Amino acid sequence: MSALTGHRAATADLRARYARLPAGRTVRLAKPTSNLFRFRAEPKDKYGLLDVGALDQVLEVDPVARTATVQGMTTYEHLVEATLQHGLMPMVVPQLKTITVGGALAGLGIESTSFRHGLAHESVLEIEVLTGDGRVLTATPDGEHAELFHGMPNSYGTLGYALSLKVELQPVTRYVAVRHLRYPDAASCAEAIAAICASGEHEGSPVDFLDGTVFSGDEQYLTLGRFTDEVPGGSSVSDYTGQRIYYRSIQEYAGRGEDVLTTSDYIWRWDTDWFWCSRALGAQHPLARRLWPSRYRRSDVYRKLVAMDRRYRLNERVRSWRGLPLEEPVIQDIEVPVERLAEFLAGFHADIGITPVWLCPVQLRNQAGWPLYPMEPGRLYVNVGFWSAVPLAPGQPLGTHNRRIEQLVADLDGHKSLYSNSYYTPEEFERRYNGPAYRALKKGYDPGGRLPDLYDKCVRER
Repeated sequence: MSALTGHRAATADLRARYARLPAGRTVRLAKPTSNLFRFRAEPKDKYGLLDVGALDQVLEVDPVARTATVQGMTTYEHLVEATLQHGLMPMVVPQLKTITVGGALAGLGIESTSFRHGLAHESVLEIEVLTGDGRVLTATPDGEHAELFHGMPNSYGTLGYALSLKVELQPVTRYVAVRHLRYPDAASCAEAIAAICASGEHEGSPVDFLDGTVFSGDEQYLTLGRFTDEVPGGSSVSDYTGQRIYYRSIQEYAGRGEDVLTTSDYIWRWDTDWFWCSRALGAQHPLARRLWPSRYRRSDVYRKLVAMDRRYRLNERVRSWRGLPLEEPVIQDIEVPVERLAEFLAGFHADIGITPVWLCPVQLRNQAGWPLYPMEPGRLYVNVGFWSAVPLAPGQPLGTHNRRIEQLVADLDGHKSLYSNSYYTPEEFERRYNGPAYRALKKGYDPGGRLPDLYDKCVRER
């Protein structure tokens, strides 16, 4: 049986199982992995869960058309493995291996090619969707269901589930050479971002990848990557999957020329240590690192450890026993216009104080924009990612720090991703995420409310 024939059979089975779920109960996906940081209590009624775990295959890679057709639960780890065999990769590969292609569509995805190619879903050409009302539809940018195609991003599975997707690919070389440039303040860093994104180069050298790391208010770096088939003279190929840690190399290599990684290792440079978050779990201690099996040094393992901590409140109990203040998880990605980046970082350093912080420039590829995540087409933004916990002062309720970030982002004409805790009022959420457009889509594709409501899912965590 061919992969496409098997997919059609799996789709028919899924649609039948969806139809058999009891009416009146909200339907949720049952899947083996998640990169969301909204930890709900386990559903009491398992009959509301729809198992989509089998839809995880790369169906076809077309090296001539430079496209791949994949099932919705296919991870980028598996997609990249399949496409690199043809000297290709997706236009944007989100940072973590177990992010799924369908998940990056429904919940947005970004990486260091986003200054050229936008958000991950902007290279999707076609989506096969199981809608909330039980239909299986094919949505394209200009077809019969174009409004569904454009409404899927940032819908978080509340309109329908992506069963398969066709995505664009780009050619790659064997290696990526990176340079780390230091900037003394956020203003000069933002100016450099704008200049590099406008020209696509730096000092006459092409820039294929661009992201940044902030270690403090007076120490920030931009990392410029370029495709190459040759290892520059005097350089060697670096490996950050073992004892060496990628983010530490940024400070070490700054001003010392280029560091070289294989293209695969560059794509997954952040996954081994979950950016820098593995240090909170002890995985960066030299002795622990030698003893920690390499196959478990990856983001999905760390995420499971965090989920276990949240479930059993382990860190909270230890801090209470030691007389330390409770901490609020502050795990967020936001976008602000590049000209407001320095203002955001100044407020963030003063009020939140998490370091390091990740920077990733992004400019929408689609000039029409995306209705449920209304970034302005033609405007350069910078994604700022920060993932840690901040102590609460006596009397401060949970949500104090996240609420401050939401207000700061709104004041600076920015946006916040919804994969983690949010504290918006219904009225704020309506304004920021285009409530009228969402309700029209919900009425058209899930009129019976079989799937969760977006506000209920992302803010009320239902």
